[in-house]
Amino acid sequence: MINKLVNLLFDRSWELIEERAALREADRTRIQPTIYAALTEIQHNQRPSCMAMSQDYVFIGGAKGFSIYNLYNAERIYVWEKLKVDVTSIWVTDLGSEILIAPVDETGIIRLFYLYKDGLFLIKTINEVDDTSKQPTCVKLEISQGGDFAAFLLQGAGDSWLDVYKLPREAWLKEAEHLPLTLNSKKKVRPLNTLDPITPDSVEMDVNFSFKSDIKLSPPVYIMKIKPPKPITGTTFKSPLEVFAKVEDCSGLGSGQNHFIRDSQWEQHTELFHASYKKYLDKELGEEPLSTATFHFLLPSCITTPPAEARSPSGVAYVLGIHWTGSHNFFLYLLSRSLKDKAEPESVWPCAAPITASRLSCSSSYLVLACEDGVLTLWDVAEGFPLGVIALPEGCFCQSIHFLKYFLVHKGRNLYPEGPVKSQVQCVVLCTNTSLHLVTASGTQGPTSRVLVSRSAKHLDEAICAVAPVPTLPGMVLIFARNGSMSLLDVAKAEVVCAFALPRGPQPAVPWKPLFAVSLHHPCFLLRGDRPGKEERTSDAKSTQNSVFCFNFEAYPLLENLSKNRTIPQEDSTENMALPLEKRCELVLQKSFQKLKKPQVSKDHEWTRLRRYSMLLQRENLRR
Repeated sequence: MINKLVNLLFDRSWELIEERAALREADRTRIQPTIYAALTEIQHNQRPSCMAMSQDYVFIGGAKGFSIYNLYNAERIYVWEKLKVDVTSIWVTDLGSEILIAPVDETGIIRLFYLYKDGLFLIKTINEVDDTSKQPTCVKLEISQGGDFAAFLLQGAGDSWLDVYKLPREAWLKEAEHLPLTLNSKKKVRPLNTLDPITPDSVEMDVNFSFKSDIKLSPPVYIMKIKPPKPITGTTFKSPLEVFAKVEDCSGLGSGQNHFIRDSQWEQHTELFHASYKKYLDKELGEEPLSTATFHFLLPSCITTPPAEARSPSGVAYVLGIHWTGSHNFFLYLLSRSLKDKAEPESVWPCAAPITASRLSCSSSYLVLACEDGVLTLWDVAEGFPLGVIALPEGCFCQSIHFLKYFLVHKGRNLYPEGPVKSQVQCVVLCTNTSLHLVTASGTQGPTSRVLVSRSAKHLDEAICAVAPVPTLPGMVLIFARNGSMSLLDVAKAEVVCAFALPRGPQPAVPWKPLFAVSLHHPCFLLRGDRPGKEERTSDAKSTQNSVFCFNFEAYPLLENLSKNRTIPQEDSTENMALPLEKRCELVLQKSFQKLKKPQVSKDHEWTRLRRYSMLLQRENLRR
């Protein structure tokens, strides 16, 4: 028996040695991507807890407030430190010439700031109350495209709800323009091409914002309060006619609240369920967390068509879509209501399984709903029809969804087509098993899915923990791994283009959840990192030097051309089905007539192409 145990020990040890040797050999033969270092470093005395980017500014939250930096030269422009606690999260929304800033502190209080020219205004503290024991906390917020509406998800006293406000943006602009704001034009710009550390004390602040604490702008207008749907219980109706009488104008139809199922039927169903799954239900369950919500502002479209008397200007949100934790339904609420109106859903989109995640594209044209069974539903909200339903591979469940700006592969390069593109969706889906998938849909063709990064069973430290699309690089996605590595992935080829590393050995502060921000308009991203040897947390925050590093894509040889030349003319994109059918037919006809003038081109072939596109155009008109 002892000999057998010793032999078994040696056999298992030898298998482990061979496995490790194979891994080392695979790492040695693996093609290592080019690694680029950060270009600029900004040192902080306090540990940055959050950051965001908008236009040419960087907003970093930390101890007792937040700071505003110039993106081009990393100079600190303004510091707002008037709190007794730290800022834990910050949201920033670009409104063109203005910027809305919404920091949340440790107590869950959210404040709304308005940045215009060189003036910073405090508009309103949304959820502050006199009694601190009843203080609700802000969990999430969303601002509509154009900045006309805002919704705040609040939690307190064991309850969750959504407060919706209408933002008087035009009034803010008029009130701010009539103020004597002095914009300092002396601005020394230092390009982001060196890695010289920039400390707050060494920065020459040539341009300063001024905080207008004595000036009050018009407050947001409270519209409605939305609560989670009530649990479905036994009916109190005596006849089906009473059920239909309860539903007025089909509002809320499909939510399951108005039904004809009695308490006895619910009790019988519950008993059968517990009897069937008793061994799974005997375990003690922890305290049920508060219900959270994911919500989106939708523009007027074929699905959400407003009545003639309630039509809003073009580009202004009209409907608020929301789904709650564990709910099958996606509720739609009209925004053209007053405080006196009862907050009831205008319509309901029921799904076959509880909705776990959703995402609205930046253009508010496309919506993706992900259910807990791994099924994705893609909607073309602008055109008013579903693009299709697709199921992820077995064992894959959606963790997060990220839209990509539609791109084409032309002569081996990823390029954005010029002009508008209709009913073309591309998004990457990060699953709970750390695999990454590309989901595409085109018009009436069903959606397809392709694996970009498989689940790493052997290299667990290389598992993906965060994903971020790069809008300035067509078809490129930033990938962050648990071991602190960062790489740029080409989704068209499913290949890593290059990798990024922090200089002089610092690692991200939290490798499994790095703090970063990707610019929507500039080819760069920011990443927080800690100095090596100073990861220990002390009571004094000033004893730890933390930094934010900037990576500029245009400064790297492999990415320089990608960020500058990223569009394709319309005449070159007709064969790639990127344009509407009418536009493609028009361009093909023009090219065909030009070729017919040349004798070397077969006229029969060109007329065949003309007839084919004419039939496509007729078929599209018949379908409409």
